[in-house]
Amino acid sequence: MTALGFLYPGHSAEDDYPRIEQLLGSDIRLELVHTDIGEDAHRVDALRRMGAPERLAAGVEELRLSGAESVVWACTSGSFVYGWEGAHEQIRALARAAGMAASSTSFAFVHAVRELGALGVRRVAVGATYPDDVAGLFVDFLRAGGVEVTGVRGAGIVTAAEVATWGEDEVRALARAADLPEADAVLLPDTALHTAAYVPRLEKELGKPVLTANQVSVWEALRLADRRVNAPDLGALFRREPIVQA
Repeated sequence: MTALGFLYPGHSAEDDYPRIEQLLGSDIRLELVHTDIGEDAHRVDALRRMGAPERLAAGVEELRLSGAESVVWACTSGSFVYGWEGAHEQIRALARAAGMAASSTSFAFVHAVRELGALGVRRVAVGATYPDDVAGLFVDFLRAGGVEVTGVRGAGIVTAAEVATWGEDEVRALARAADLPEADAVLLPDTALHTAAYVPRLEKELGKPVLTANQVSVWEALRLADRRVNAPDLGALFRREPIVQA
């Protein structure tokens, strides 16, 4: 049995994780610890407070007791708002506090795009629930990681609570609006967005890989634990066994 740890801010789309655990169909256990979200706002100052070291450190003892082998800060906006170097320092501090390998959803997207490079993925389009300024910071982060971004579509939503109310129709509409002919994949970067049940249909409709926040967070935790799981119902990312190194 491999236990993977996740620090998840507040309560939004955490039910994606038991669904993903079931779809993995193997001896994988996903352990979720909820962190204090503070002010629920897709605003840079609020997001930086949400990802502060003391808030992340508060949840690591519970993960250690669960036997987790790796930990992912399962929040995209609460990591990329620190910038490329700041996000690295964030996960270094988390790794020290947790005593295990650590990453965040923002880095998970970069690593996942690199992984799909073997399938010809070079350029991506971004469909973000965030306001435009926050979505732009995610694009900056991806580019700092060597990912070519062809375009970004922001939905302008201010709170995770509102994002969590979206169903399949809204998710599909965002993905379609974000997609561009020159993009090799579409990224949906909000862990507050329910997506685990929709990835296969999205990929079929768009004809290309779709990477979503909770999906890549789990893949990243597996990567850190050096586990390789083939789970086609989780999309193209889980149909290949090789896993990139950090």
